[in-house]
Amino acid sequence: MKKKTNILLIYTGGTIGMVKDYKTGALKAFNFDELVKNIPELKQLDCNLKGVSFENPIDSSNMNLDYWVVIASIIEEHYEDYDGFVVLHGSDTMSYSASALSFMLENLEKPVIFTGSQLPIGDLRTDAKENLITSIEIAALQEKGKPVVQEVGLYFEYKLYRANRTTKINAEHFEAFASLNHPPLVESGVHLKVHQNYLWKKVVKNKSLQVHKKMDNRVAILKLFPGLNQNVLQSVLNIPDLKALILETYGAGNAPMDDWFLNELKMAKEKGLHIINVTQCSGGSVFMGHYETSEKLKEMQLVNGKDITTEAAITKAMYLLGTGVPDKLFKTIFETPLRGEMV
Repeated sequence: MKKKTNILLIYTGGTIGMVKDYKTGALKAFNFDELVKNIPELKQLDCNLKGVSFENPIDSSNMNLDYWVVIASIIEEHYEDYDGFVVLHGSDTMSYSASALSFMLENLEKPVIFTGSQLPIGDLRTDAKENLITSIEIAALQEKGKPVVQEVGLYFEYKLYRANRTTKINAEHFEAFASLNHPPLVESGVHLKVHQNYLWKKVVKNKSLQVHKKMDNRVAILKLFPGLNQNVLQSVLNIPDLKALILETYGAGNAPMDDWFLNELKMAKEKGLHIINVTQCSGGSVFMGHYETSEKLKEMQLVNGKDITTEAAITKAMYLLGTGVPDKLFKTIFETPLRGEMV
């Protein structure tokens, strides 16, 4: 007889775990037992479900590095006893958290699926049930006794994406997330369709899970816009103790060619700031040197963010700085795909 898989639900907060108080109309968080009560279909799933919750569930706008460490620690603590993990999280910062976890969990060989919802579970038209049930099903998928998905994923509205390839694109639609530079890993219709060739294939096998809990938040994001003035640029580049800057450039990595702009970047780089060139477009890649307006950035040896999302870029920078990567290796390691986050 096939052994049932064990799945752990980790509730951090967010709309999915809220229930409406019909007297006041306010939303309040509820516990795992109530979740199961609200979704009787969970009993039909062919797996053992257990739930743990943040002591004080949070709105995902309050998410920070300490909470990421809590999520990673829960997974580490229960890693041997469970076959898969489903993290219930508010959608606003889900792409950041899920990207961060993908870097923090090295040698991951089990699914960690982030999901949430746009409407609370008790609502008539809620998307919470489908998102949760299918996330659990995907986390429980096994082939020859091994999990089918062995990476951090984000499931929303019939699609499982690689987490560190996602961006929240809509605050109102059920289809809240997009992954424009990487196709879905699994699609849910009448059947679950697994795209095996898109799943993350690790080279090194049988290495035990390593959980990195040191993330360094001495980072910033600057989005270029026409009319950016020198004072603003200077003040960002000279933030005390700043270690890495995600520079959101135009198109394929282009930026203004004004002398003052290039000189400020050059000086900041000489002082040891890692400047990562990421496109502000939702899809596509940085291709430095393709146009004259990015040739100078290439000469300056800016870190090439290629087709990485801003969410993955900022969390990858925090992760690399946290692990104490030597300055001279930062560019090389950042430009190397570690968890399938870039080409």
